[in-house]
Amino acid sequence: MTQPRALTIAGSDSGGGAGIQADLKTFTVLRTYGTSVITCVTAQNTLGVTGVYPLTPDQVAAQLDAVLSDIGTDSAKTGMLYDAPIIAVVADRVRRYGIRNLVVDPVMIAKGGYPLLLPEAQAAVRELLLPLALVVTPNLPEAEALTGMTIRTRADMAAAGRRLLQMGARAAVVKGGHLEEGPAADLLVAADGSQQWLEAERAESRHTHGTGCTFSAAIAAGLARGLQLPEAVSLAKAFISLAIRKAPGIGAGHGPTNHLAWLEEGCGLPGEGDERR
Repeated sequence: MTQPRALTIAGSDSGGGAGIQADLKTFTVLRTYGTSVITCVTAQNTLGVTGVYPLTPDQVAAQLDAVLSDIGTDSAKTGMLYDAPIIAVVADRVRRYGIRNLVVDPVMIAKGGYPLLLPEAQAAVRELLLPLALVVTPNLPEAEALTGMTIRTRADMAAAGRRLLQMGARAAVVKGGHLEEGPAADLLVAADGSQQWLEAERAESRHTHGTGCTFSAAIAAGLARGLQLPEAVSLAKAFISLAIRKAPGIGAGHGPTNHLAWLEEGCGLPGEGDERR
């Protein structure tokens, strides 16, 4: 039996809570073989980002060619891409290698406020990546930046999701964690016009570093395992909700979530009799 394969194209987080480190942990826990293409090296910990060192487009392209020409992939996700030339290379290789299950996490700003995407590169995300995305997974500030909308309500989230589809994405998950009231609610908007709300009890925790990376990685892992998008998104919501609730409390700032909680709680995968918590 061939093991499902998932590729992360993102930055390296020296603190291990976000970026390719979080993605590879998530892939492994969800029993998916993970490969990685590093776009930037960051110096960071739970207190913040102190440095960003982007690779060249040629270095990113070489990694993509090495992985995709030999190992291939069943899904891919993007995270921190930083600048327009890197985005252009990634989009080119996604097209060249025919990657259909592409999850775009439009990472823009770190928890501490450090920019992880140059402002002038936002247009490249809209014009080059969104038309290739099976699903895009912005939080509210990212959705506002991509759509030009102000998002304050659930109705606004639905409108933003529809606008992201008009921009080329085949589906969008608008994450509502920044809403001030109610449960942590995310909205999946699909190309057929259907909408699915995914809710979890809001966890009062400062240990939420890397939640977006982990969520999008879990979607990519589910897709690699053959799940349909709604099922993959539901899996990801359950995975990250548990990881936040069971955060290990590492570091003096915004600590990481617990990627091992899924195993520690005995959770399985759809189709294998799992009882998600």
